[in-house]
Amino acid sequence: MRIGIPEETRPTERRVACTPDTVTMLVGAGLDVVVQAGAGRHAYAADDAYEAAGATVVTDDPTGDTEAVASVQPPELAAAARLREGDVTISFLSPSAEPDLVRVLRDRRVTSFSLDLLPRITRAQGMDALSSQALVAGYRAALVAAERLPRFFPMFTTAAGTVRPARVLVLGAGVAGLQAIATARRLGAVVEAYDVRAAAAEEVRSLGARFLELGLETQQGAGGYATAQSEEFLDRQRELIGEHVAASDVVIATAAVPGRRAPVLVTRDMLKTMPAGSVVVDLAAESGGNCAASVAGEETWHGDVLVYGARNLPSSMPMHASRLYARNVANLVLLMTKDGRIAPDLGDEVLAGCCLTHDGEIRHAPTRELLG
Repeated sequence: MRIGIPEETRPTERRVACTPDTVTMLVGAGLDVVVQAGAGRHAYAADDAYEAAGATVVTDDPTGDTEAVASVQPPELAAAARLREGDVTISFLSPSAEPDLVRVLRDRRVTSFSLDLLPRITRAQGMDALSSQALVAGYRAALVAAERLPRFFPMFTTAAGTVRPARVLVLGAGVAGLQAIATARRLGAVVEAYDVRAAAAEEVRSLGARFLELGLETQQGAGGYATAQSEEFLDRQRELIGEHVAASDVVIATAAVPGRRAPVLVTRDMLKTMPAGSVVVDLAAESGGNCAASVAGEETWHGDVLVYGARNLPSSMPMHASRLYARNVANLVLLMTKDGRIAPDLGDEVLAGCCLTHDGEIRHAPTRELLG
């Protein structure tokens, strides 16, 4: 059975869904891997390396010519229209943002798996692409802030005087937030962080950062995610966070609720209180933004404060982001492969949880309700 790896075509996407080392894993399970020429060039995975690992390199997009397709971004509508009944697709499908694509996959009776729907359970950790890519985003966010901040992160004691360390505030202590904390600490900044989940406090402190105790009730939902908060809760939260934002040289915002608009934590009025030259890096910009002034994919000035609206930060580090993502994909594929054939057992809670469409039906209830 063949699995195809197309070149990513969506703007700004530089990752690839399969690397030469994961080709070896898939071939070892009895699958034939077909890679579009140039698919791994941004991740420094050459066509020759794919062939040496056992893949077949082809000129055209293999979508529709293989029984399964793995990608990073969702397939374009034209590519999805080439899929046949029973074909399997694996990617970040982002179903709430791709209703037309979901309908095509349903109508063509394609079995599609969306890695952003993967259950957050122990068995699925090796397939958890959201976490692996959040790791990259958090690391990169701290570097983006350090590069744009017109001052040092660490403290320096010199003959000309002492330079105090930068103060960094991280909002949201999930995988991305924790990695941002760790990286900012390694760069020498003084870091404090806040999360609505009480369980995050110990993790924040273990990294040497101060956890902000705001005296608000915790907001933890299923799977360890934060729940959506009421507007009354957000108003009180913003009021208490404001003084910490004002005292920070950098704010890295990572707070998000899956499938919902990101909560606004940093208002335009808060930006006016920050020191001149301060930087806000908003990792939630693509889902509405934790900062009211964020524009996804753009750097904007608000007074003397720079707001960086992050868009697809993992793609800015395509080599390691691809290696991590490709391993997540390979682990998921191997879970549904037996005797050289991809045959998903939808009785398995991992596969059932991330299966979006199958046999002409939308299996993910929130997406089904969204599309009516």
